[in-house]
Amino acid sequence: MPPKQTTDSVPLSDALEAEWVESRLIRLTMSNAGLSLAAISTSIPLLFALLYPHSWLPGLLVWVAAATATCLWRWWHLQQYRREHLEKPASDASLRAYWRKARWGWAATGVVWGGSLLLYYKLDQGLVTFVCGMMLVGVASASVNVLSATPDGFKQFNSAFGGTVLGLLVYKILAYSEGPRPWQLTALALSALVFLGLLRVAGARLYQVQRNSVVLQYRNRQLIESLTRQTQAALDAVAIKDRFLASAAHDIRQPVHALSLYADWLHTEPEMAHELVPKIVESTKAVNTLFDSLFDLVRLDSGKVPITVQPVDMQRLLADLELNYKPMALNKGLTFTRRCRAGTIQSDPILLYRLLGNLLSNAVKYTDSGGVLLACRVKRGLLFIEVWDTGVGIAPQYHQQVFQEFYKVATHHGTEDSFGLGLAIVSRLSTILGYPVRLYSRPGRGSLFRVQVSDVNEAQAHVRAAHTVAQFAIKP
Repeated sequence: MPPKQTTDSVPLSDALEAEWVESRLIRLTMSNAGLSLAAISTSIPLLFALLYPHSWLPGLLVWVAAATATCLWRWWHLQQYRREHLEKPASDASLRAYWRKARWGWAATGVVWGGSLLLYYKLDQGLVTFVCGMMLVGVASASVNVLSATPDGFKQFNSAFGGTVLGLLVYKILAYSEGPRPWQLTALALSALVFLGLLRVAGARLYQVQRNSVVLQYRNRQLIESLTRQTQAALDAVAIKDRFLASAAHDIRQPVHALSLYADWLHTEPEMAHELVPKIVESTKAVNTLFDSLFDLVRLDSGKVPITVQPVDMQRLLADLELNYKPMALNKGLTFTRRCRAGTIQSDPILLYRLLGNLLSNAVKYTDSGGVLLACRVKRGLLFIEVWDTGVGIAPQYHQQVFQEFYKVATHHGTEDSFGLGLAIVSRLSTILGYPVRLYSRPGRGSLFRVQVSDVNEAQAHVRAAHTVAQFAIKP
């Protein structure tokens, strides 16, 4: 199947990576924002102290009020970030939504600090003008380190700051009325333009370095998670193999030991052959049944099950099942009933037969009186095959475990002769065919296994078969 894609045709894995990287870059910016904001907040009273004796006081107070308001605004956003996105876990989507609101504080800061040029560009106090200009350059330069990780925020600050500074300089050059336009302001405007361009280049390069670093972190994290999953899968596979071998060895020991005893007995007392031979045959059948079940399970778990989808006549399929399993029921004194309406589906007849055959075998095995019903019905437009029995039943707390290999309900009569593989095989086959199997049962009241059947897509069935090992490796 092709990989799922986002609306802009970017593969889902790439989109997830881009979102994760963007969120980490926002966190990197916010981790630097506190120190930057503290420096700007400290610079406001310092600039006021420098310009108070020389600047127009109303204009200076207006600027101080605007600068203080932007700082308070940004402090509020910073505290919101720490409260909602740092002190407690939050989604990357909510972090990006927060950033889209908070980044405008940087643009406002750029306008306010760019506007500070009005306070001192005409001063005759050379040292004061120089210090104020250096503070302005420092604010602009600091934006590279603080904001370069988030290009949208850096661009907004740089554009707001640079646009304000250049706009003021150009306005003053054009509005100058005392003689020819001063070359000093023109040179200052050109220098500011070059300086802002260099800031853009430095910010873009630093952003690329930071982004590459974060992408590397993301891919290392994915690699570690992948290795962890693979290691766990390998450990699970070893655990399943050990349980598989231990259970198989336990189950095969009894009939093999019985065969050994019968053979010794027959050797010492050959006249009892007519009594011992049927028992030897039964023990041999038990060993063969166990090996057949084990081989079926191994083939299913290998993901290499041959699948051939073709039309399956439901009446013919259930009639074949009745032909093979009705004698087993009659031999135990049980009734066997078949009810089926006409219908045809596209499926693998062999795999479907094996699935239903295991259910019927279990139904007959665990039923001592009453009977077994094999039915095919349509409910709410869906086709179901049902196997009913009046046997021992299964308590609700065991409904999941009975589909695990070698699992036996210890309190159930008759499980001592079972290998616990029939329903495990049913579980594998239902996964491969895509047929959900539901169990309804109560102790002492019998059981109902309901299989929802539908047309099988052969390609998807092969994919499900190839992933059987992975699907069942994580089972408890």
